[in-house]
Amino acid sequence: MLSRQLQRNILKAAAPVRLSLAKQAPRVIPFSLRTFSNTAHKQNASTVETLTPNSDSLGFETTAIEKPGRPIYLDMQATSPMDPRVLDAMLPYLTDLYGNPHSRTHQYGWETERAIEEAREQVAKLIGADPKEIIFTSGATEANNLSLKGVAHFYKSKKKHIITTQIEHKCVLESCRVLQEEGFDVTYLPVQPNGLIDIKQFEEAIRPDTSIVSIMSVNNEIGVIQPIAEIGKICRKNKVFFHTDAAQAVGKIPMDVNAMNIDLMSISGHKLYGPKGIGAIYVRRRPRVRLEAVQSGGGQERGIRSGTVPTPLVVGLGAACKLATEEMEYDDKRISRLSKRLIDGIQSKVEQVVRNGDDVHTYPGCVNLSFSYVEGESLLMALKEIALSSGSACTSASLEPSYVLRALGADDEMAHSSIRFGIGRFTTEAEIDYVINHVVGHVNKLRDMSPLWEMVQEGIDLKSIQWSQH
Repeated sequence: MLSRQLQRNILKAAAPVRLSLAKQAPRVIPFSLRTFSNTAHKQNASTVETLTPNSDSLGFETTAIEKPGRPIYLDMQATSPMDPRVLDAMLPYLTDLYGNPHSRTHQYGWETERAIEEAREQVAKLIGADPKEIIFTSGATEANNLSLKGVAHFYKSKKKHIITTQIEHKCVLESCRVLQEEGFDVTYLPVQPNGLIDIKQFEEAIRPDTSIVSIMSVNNEIGVIQPIAEIGKICRKNKVFFHTDAAQAVGKIPMDVNAMNIDLMSISGHKLYGPKGIGAIYVRRRPRVRLEAVQSGGGQERGIRSGTVPTPLVVGLGAACKLATEEMEYDDKRISRLSKRLIDGIQSKVEQVVRNGDDVHTYPGCVNLSFSYVEGESLLMALKEIALSSGSACTSASLEPSYVLRALGADDEMAHSSIRFGIGRFTTEAEIDYVINHVVGHVNKLRDMSPLWEMVQEGIDLKSIQWSQH
C-alpha cells in the first residue's frame, strides 16, 4: 500500500498534466447550412450570397451561381434533387412514427399503415389508377424486372414471345436477354431516325404467342415520347399485355393508364423529385394481369413484392406524386421555356449542332445535342462547372458510343459528340444563361484545336479522304 507522502508526490507530478489538458480548447469543426438550389454551396461560408425567392425558385431561397464550389446541376435524367416539401413529409416517419406498417396489433403499426395507404392513393391519382393497383418496389429497375419476368414466367406455358425496342433502358434489355436464355423469343423493334417506332412495323410483329410488349414512355437519353396510347390500343385489340417504363414520364407529362390501355407501368421516386430507393409498379386488375413473384417472403404487397414496406420512402414517393399532380402544368410550361432558351442560345452561336430525337414528340426537360467535330467526353471535362452527362447514368462508365444514338442511325463520331442536358423544377434562367455561355466558349475552343474542323472550314469533304493506317 502506498504511503501518504508518496501519494501526494504522485498527485503533485500529475497536476501540470491536468492543467495542460484543461487549457486546451475543445476542437470545433465548423460547418455551414446549405440553402436549396441546383447550384452547390460555395466552399467558403462567409462568401455565400443568398438570393431572395423569385418566380424561378418557386419560393425557396437559392444561392448565387458566381464561382460555385460545385457544378450547376443539369443531369435530371440521372436523378432529380429531392423537393424540400417531400423531405418535410418524410421526417416524422424517420423519427417518431417508426412502426412497422405490417404490425396490426398496435397504434405504431396502424399509423404507418395509414400513411402508406395515403401514399398509395397519391401515386394512383397521378396516373389515373385504382390504389389497389399500386405495388411499391425499390425503384423502376425492380419494377421493370418484375413486369417482364413476372408476366413471361406466369404465361410461359402458352405464350413465349416478347416485344420491346432497341432503345429501352438497360434493365429492360438485360431482362429480355435473360428471358432469351431461358428459351423465350424476343423481338427488338428498330426505331426511326427521330427515335419513334414505326407503328405499322410494331403491329406486324405481334404474334399469337406474344405475351407482353414493353416500350418506354419517355426515353432517358433523348427524351422522345413514344405514341403510348396508340400502342396500348393495338395491344388491347390483340389481347397482349402492355408494359411501359414510365420512370422518365410520370410526374412530367400526363399519364393515364386507362385512357392509354396500359396494363403495367414502372415508376421511380428519384426521377420525380422524390427519394431514392423507392418506386412502384402499376398492375391492372381488370382485365387482370397475373405475375409470378420474383422474390419470396411474407406476402406483402398482394404477394407480388414481399418485404417490409419502407414507410418514410413510400411517404416521400406519395408526396412527390401529390406535388406533381398539382404542379405538372406549371412545371411543363416553365421547363419548356428554359429548354427553348438553352437550344436557341447554343444553336444561334454555334454551327453544326444537331438535336437528337424528334423535335415535337419529346419531353423538353431532356435535350440531347451533338456537336460536330467535338469529342463529347472532352467537352464534359472542359465543362467542370456544369454537371452533365453523355448519356444514361447506368452506362456512362462505358467508352462505347450510345446504343440509343446508334439505333437512330448516328455514326460513331456524332454519337461520341453528344451531350445530354437535363432541365428540372429548380433550374433557373440564370443557370441556363451561364451554361449557354460556357458551352459555346468551350465548343469553339475545342474546335479551334481540331485539325478536322479546320479542314471542314476550308471546304474539304472529310468523307472523300482516304486515311492511311499505320
